[in-house]
Amino acid sequence: MEMDTWWRLVDTARVAVGDRADDREDPDDPLPEALVNVLSKLEPAEIVDFYAKHVEVSDLAYTYPLCMAAYLIEGSWSNDGFMDFRGGLILLGRDTFSRAVKNPDSLATVPTVVRMCREEGGWIGYESLSYLIEDAYQKSQGETDSFGAAVEAAVKGMARPGKPLGEEWDPGNAEQIRLRLPLLAALSPVLD
Repeated sequence: MEMDTWWRLVDTARVAVGDRADDREDPDDPLPEALVNVLSKLEPAEIVDFYAKHVEVSDLAYTYPLCMAAYLIEGSWSNDGFMDFRGGLILLGRDTFSRAVKNPDSLATVPTVVRMCREEGGWIGYESLSYLIEDAYQKSQGETDSFGAAVEAAVKGMARPGKPLGEEWDPGNAEQIRLRLPLLAALSPVLD
């Protein structure tokens, strides 16, 4: 699946839910179901291709600078939390995702991030993006028995980073973080 096609599918779901597309905190968050609906209209092989591209896109955001941004925004430093952060970053759409990969400090302009840093609610992380893709397959095919093997074959041989890419940052070094992510550091209560 081409990258443009992949992002077009994500953005189609975002357009379907309108102004509720950027906040995962709501218990009735409409974006996950909208994405399942969009993906379930694809052929089974295309859903598997979407999954494989999801792995590739998520890996693009597997960097130390974004990990530190997640720390400033969410207040935690864990592999699971960073995986959820990247899933939520994808759901923010191509433009926000691409800007954040190039410059994680750009996330300081995302309204949900601003609310999170001010402890006024909101959440961008999303734990089970891969499960949404499996749900779409289930909805399309009526089963998921064939999904696991198809996904395993699709991602087999992909070059995957074993740790975040780039120079490692110390989350305990507030001065270093302030220098590299000044906008997020100014918003975040983590460094206070």
